[in-house]
Amino acid sequence: MSAPHPFRISSFRAYFIARLASTLAQMAMVIVIGWQVYDIARETMGIQGAAFQLGLIGIAQFVPLLLLSLVTGWAADLVDRRFIARASVALEMGCAGVLAWLTYTNAITLPALFTVAALLGVARAFASPALQALAPNLVPAAVLPTAIALSSLAWQSGSIVGPAMGGYLYAWADWGAYAASTGLFALAFLCLLFIKPIPRAKITGATNPWAQMVDGLHYVRRNRLVLGAISLDLFAVLLGGATAMLPIYARDILMVGAEGLGHLRAAPAVGAVAVGAWFAWRPLKTNVGGKMLAAVIGFGVATVVFGLAAPVLVPILGQSAVGSDFAPAVALSLAALVVVGATDMVSVYVRQSLIQLYTPDEMRGRVGAVSTLFISGSNELGEARSGFLAAAVGPVVAVAGGGALAVLVTIFWDRLFPELRAARSFDPPETLEYPPLEEKLA
Repeated sequence: MSAPHPFRISSFRAYFIARLASTLAQMAMVIVIGWQVYDIARETMGIQGAAFQLGLIGIAQFVPLLLLSLVTGWAADLVDRRFIARASVALEMGCAGVLAWLTYTNAITLPALFTVAALLGVARAFASPALQALAPNLVPAAVLPTAIALSSLAWQSGSIVGPAMGGYLYAWADWGAYAASTGLFALAFLCLLFIKPIPRAKITGATNPWAQMVDGLHYVRRNRLVLGAISLDLFAVLLGGATAMLPIYARDILMVGAEGLGHLRAAPAVGAVAVGAWFAWRPLKTNVGGKMLAAVIGFGVATVVFGLAAPVLVPILGQSAVGSDFAPAVALSLAALVVVGATDMVSVYVRQSLIQLYTPDEMRGRVGAVSTLFISGSNELGEARSGFLAAAVGPVVAVAGGGALAVLVTIFWDRLFPELRAARSFDPPETLEYPPLEEKLA
């Protein structure tokens, strides 16, 4: 008898709705927090000083993830993952409610925004490994890749709609986005309450808490398939990520302004949602490792195309190549970014499926925390890399060169981690074992 589709499982339906609602709320808050930080800072600072405050608000959310990653992964393997997810969403709901009240009463300040941003970082640090490790407990292993595609679809859909929703609600009433986020977090919390109790493995091996925490790093290092999948995504995004350059391209290269910037930011998510929906309907089953490698190469090539579209077409076609969404260089850039999102989704889908299926349940929280740290770090450091490189050699070289480096890294990773290409399917070994750290050190 075939395994049921994830949506036929009530606990997964609740998980999916909670994932979508919480992502909508998070993305709506991110856009409004950034706007308020910049707006308040500009009252007393110049553009550069206010922009620096925007950088600090991102760091305020990333530092808790960096400092707490070992603890949060360990907690996700030690404590009921449903409880951690509920507590994290409850903290986010409280933060949204506080910001709604402070904004409504005109009492919002930079210290308040930074404090709430740090608390949101703490909530995210605990929620990410718990939610990643929770999904495999809700569905049979045979349909886990489909469940991962649906979970990614919920996240990507929230990433598309959330910022626009936050912007429109903020324009209607400055407290509106925070009020809506509070309601969405409440919905997510309610859905998480409907996830049924789940049997799961207990931590075995090392008895020392510190050794148990570090065991996640030890497992990733020992399992070359998991290490190769995580590290490939880390370096590809670190080198090839172009998100930080989109404002420069929108304003000074493609000449499409703020509205065009919104289209550029939405294009990768459109590609990701399309691929996620396809995988939810037709899960990937064969040559999964090779397809991941091909997707990352496609990611790099599409990034190069985006970076060079305007510089190549403007000398040929003149200024008619830019300036509107239908201009050739702009249309090509948007198409390239759609491919960037689509190929990135393939990589995310395969990586997450391999990590979840090739990791014992008792290790999934700690391994998930390592994965979250690597991926979040690649996003943050990738933006810094592109910014610094653009300041030194210009945005075109930063974007196109980064995409080319992502291709070269993938070719090198294919040789360094032959286990990736050898992964023909998502079927894991019947028994997943790992030597505890204390045993290794004995």
